[in-house]
Amino acid sequence: MSTKARFNNALSEVGAVLGAVDEQAFEAMCQRLASAKTIGVYGCGREALQMRGFAMRLFHLGLNVGVVGDVTMPPLGLGDVLIVSSGPGELATVNAHIKTAKAAGAEVIFITAEPFAEAAKAATQIVSLPAQTMASDQTTTASTVLPMGSAYEGALFFLFEIVILRLREVLDISQGDMRSRHTNME
Repeated sequence: MSTKARFNNALSEVGAVLGAVDEQAFEAMCQRLASAKTIGVYGCGREALQMRGFAMRLFHLGLNVGVVGDVTMPPLGLGDVLIVSSGPGELATVNAHIKTAKAAGAEVIFITAEPFAEAAKAATQIVSLPAQTMASDQTTTASTVLPMGSAYEGALFFLFEIVILRLREVLDISQGDMRSRHTNME
């Protein structure tokens, strides 16, 4: 298989995942994030890297955001949102953070490829991103191109970029406003 064919297959797989995202769930997530006093983000492994990039863009929008586990993560409570990504659904740390956020009164947005996982039941809102993850990469329907959870992680990146575009509209934030918040310490 040629490199171009692999690129096209990978993009097709990620595109199919994004095409299956429920538009009402997407819009509800954007509205919740736009109205949150504080946003916390959490994910494990490579999903954590996508969550950190998302937090950076939320910060560029001027939102009060923190990454769970960082020393600068603010407390969450009423009026706040914890957005968690757990492609495979059940992870002990994910479950613990959801429980803590809910006990403090925060809402929880749960992004996953496994919307019927036990952790999803505790969330305020579920956004299903139906992609291959480590929970499904050894099945007969596994991806022919992207390994392990890469289809989910790639789709997560694009999902978050489109969330940022929607939040820019909702919050009326210009590209210049975002750029003015970019660090000068690089």
